[in-house]
Amino acid sequence: MTHTDKMRILFCDYEYPPLGGGGGVFNLLMAEELAKHHDVTVLTSQAPGYPKEVMENGVRVIRVPIMGRTQQAAASLVSMFAYIPMAIKEGKKLLAREKFDVINTYFVLPTGPAGDALSRASGLPNVLTVLGGDIYDPSKATSPHRNFLLRAWVRKLLRNADSVTGESENILKYMRQFYTPEIPGELIPLGIKRPTEGTASREQYGFSESDTLFVSVGRLVSRKAADQLIAMIKAHEDSSVHLLLIGDGPQQQFLLDKARELGIEGQIHFMGRVDEEDKFRLLRMSDIFASSSQHEGFGLVFIEAMACGLPVVCYNEGGQTDFLQDNVTGYVVPLNDRTRFIKGCITLTNDKALRSKTGEENLRRAEEGYFIDHSAKSYEVLFEEVIRKHKDKA
Repeated sequence: MTHTDKMRILFCDYEYPPLGGGGGVFNLLMAEELAKHHDVTVLTSQAPGYPKEVMENGVRVIRVPIMGRTQQAAASLVSMFAYIPMAIKEGKKLLAREKFDVINTYFVLPTGPAGDALSRASGLPNVLTVLGGDIYDPSKATSPHRNFLLRAWVRKLLRNADSVTGESENILKYMRQFYTPEIPGELIPLGIKRPTEGTASREQYGFSESDTLFVSVGRLVSRKAADQLIAMIKAHEDSSVHLLLIGDGPQQQFLLDKARELGIEGQIHFMGRVDEEDKFRLLRMSDIFASSSQHEGFGLVFIEAMACGLPVVCYNEGGQTDFLQDNVTGYVVPLNDRTRFIKGCITLTNDKALRSKTGEENLRRAEEGYFIDHSAKSYEVLFEEVIRKHKDKA
C-alpha cells in the first residue's frame, strides 16, 4: 500500500466533540485531517440534541445512544461503560454492511473493549491509542493502575491490539510500568490545527493594557486542580492580576466559592466553553499560560499556548515534559511544589521582557512539528504498515 491509496478508517472513541476534552479534540482533528485523503468514520457516544449520524467536515460521525451522560465536559462511569455494548452492537451492524481497512481505538478504557470486539468480529487490524487518563490518572481512586481487575483488563486489551500508540514518553512509561513491559509502543505526539488569527479586545472584557492576564484551558475537574491557580492569583496580592479559566465542568461552583472565600472573585473569570476561534483570540489576549493539572497524557493546551506565543508555567508530571523545559519555555516545577509554582508566576508577572523572550521561544518550538498534519502523516504510515502485516498473516 502506498501513500496514494485511499484507506477506509473506523475510529472508535467514547468521547468526540462536543463531548469530552483533549483526547476527543485530537480525534476530531485527526479524523478531519485524514478525511482529506481517506474515507473516515467515527463511532462515538450520542450527545444530547445531536443527530445519530451526520457528516462533519468530511468525517462521518455515528453516535450510539447511551445513558447516564448529563454533562458535555465530564463522563459518568455509567455513561462510559454503557458505550461498550452499544458501540459493539452498532459497530457490528456497520461492519456487516460496509468494508473498512483498519480500526483505530481511542482510550484503552472505556473504548478498548468495543474496538477489540469489533476487530475480532471483523478480522480487521486494531490500532489502540493510549491517551493518559485511560491508564493513569493520579487524581482518581478508580484509575486502572490502582485496581487489580482493571489492570488485568487493560493488559489484555493492550496485548490483543495489532499496534499500540502513545502520545508521549511519559504515558508510554506508565503503560510499560503498570501493564505491558514487553510492549514498547509507538510514540506519536499529538498535534493542533494552526491557530486562527486575531486577538480579543481587552477593553471588551473589561481589562486594561496594564493588567496581567493568566489563562488556563481545560475541563473544570479535580485532576486540573484549578483551585491552586486561584490561590496563585491571591498570592500576587495585586488586583491587576487576573485569571481566565476557559472550559466548564463539575467543579465550577467549588472554584467560584474558593475565589469568594479568598476575596478575589473579581479577578477570576469563568469564560466557559468557547469555540476554537474565540479560544485562540483569548489566548493571544493573555500574557501567561498556567496549568496546575496533576497529570496530562500529552497536553494539547500547552502547544496551543506556545503557538500563541505565551510562556507556560506547569508541573513536571505528564507528557508536556517532552516539549516544555524549565527556565526555557517558562517554568516546569516539581508536582505540587506550590511555592515554586507561585514564584515562577510572579517572576513572569514582573518581567515583561522575560515573557516576550520566552513566548518567542515557545512559538519557535510549536512550529517544529506539533501541528496536526505531522501527526496524521505518522498515523497514516502506521495504518499502512499494520494493514500490510495483517494481510501477510492472513
